[in-house]
Amino acid sequence: MQLIKRVGIALAWIVGLVFVLAGVNNNDPYLVPLRGIGNLLLVIASVAVVLLLLRRAGWRRRTWADGLLVILWCLPPLAMLAAHGVFEVRKHRVLRTEPVLARSLGQHFVIGYRSFDEVAPLVEKGFVAGIYVTRRNVAGRTAEALKAEIATLQARRRAARLPPLMVATDQEGGIVSHLAPPLTRLPALASLAELAPDEQKAKAEEFGRTHGRELASLGINLNFAPVLDLRPVAKHNRLDFNTLINQRAISDDPAKVSAIAGAYIHGLESAGVSATVKHFPGLGRVHADTHHFNADLDTPVGELAATDWRPFRDVLSSTGAHLMVGHVAVSALDPGRPASHSKAVIDGLIRKSWNYQGIVITDDLVMGAIYQHDVCTAVVEALNAGVDLLLVAYDGLQFYRLFACAADAAARGGLDTAMLHDSETRLRRATLVD
Repeated sequence: MQLIKRVGIALAWIVGLVFVLAGVNNNDPYLVPLRGIGNLLLVIASVAVVLLLLRRAGWRRRTWADGLLVILWCLPPLAMLAAHGVFEVRKHRVLRTEPVLARSLGQHFVIGYRSFDEVAPLVEKGFVAGIYVTRRNVAGRTAEALKAEIATLQARRRAARLPPLMVATDQEGGIVSHLAPPLTRLPALASLAELAPDEQKAKAEEFGRTHGRELASLGINLNFAPVLDLRPVAKHNRLDFNTLINQRAISDDPAKVSAIAGAYIHGLESAGVSATVKHFPGLGRVHADTHHFNADLDTPVGELAATDWRPFRDVLSSTGAHLMVGHVAVSALDPGRPASHSKAVIDGLIRKSWNYQGIVITDDLVMGAIYQHDVCTAVVEALNAGVDLLLVAYDGLQFYRLFACAADAAARGGLDTAMLHDSETRLRRATLVD
């Protein structure tokens, strides 16, 4: 009996510490599932444990350790309240940004959202250039409801005399079909790799037209597809938890990837939807999942240019696709710094060596390879490197933190005005084309 009591007390200390950490880090993207009902349950559990400790037998003979345990279980709700206060102060500060600066910086952000009321003020005041629509936005809803929501946001955008809203999604086909249902679930483009070349192109273009037609019917004008990463040689990577690139990559043959992806993009563009090729500099050779870990690409540039980068150059030169840059560091160009905010990669390689003057967008900045480090530095370096759009997808509320990073940098003269001007020109040109 005494042993059970000691184990119970030990568990109370351990779980209490976990609850305190959850409260302190309540704004962290990893704890998104706790928000809402999860936070309420955390508070209820904390109060229940405190009452239980106060009423347990023998409390009158309590020790200082018993008192500390009660205090520990009082802390989670207070820590959560403090974290929420920090978020609200930051949000209030961002929303008070001077309108000209808000629109100047806002044209570089595309954000995910969970409710109309959450995103509408940002859209109509120019704090964002676009929104990211995914499974959470269609769960339990009809396609017509989403279409009406997007139309309302576009109407408010026009009323504010702002450029049309970019409305993006991930509809690749296969395991990444975030809007299916209600849209049609198509196979992955990899399913076409073994067809004859003419049939490959015909089917890929048909897939693109289907995706384009259905996305356009909802008001979505930007698809984060297709994937141009070469398929990994290893069939299973134990450190790839979320990207699952071996299931999404079209082929390990650069020529096949170029042909299938190019045809798909032409089909997508024929319906008025822009494509975004990803995830440069390529994920096929890396072993760590950038959703959670740092990743380095140690292959020589010459080898990458002849293989992994060939589909990117082929497709970008023959279509109007945007380019998504991931969080993998290219060791030969900028060791230790993810490509998504590397000036050597974006301005040096992509802009100058490749002469690509289209839109460059980062992969989600909420991913662990960026967010768990100095995300403010990443935001500033990305803008100064020539990135046009910063993606804040999984946890759209992190927008306030990232926007504050950019605003603070602007206030201290830390943003490259020439780079921002060039980016504004590209964004304006892309809006006119779209």
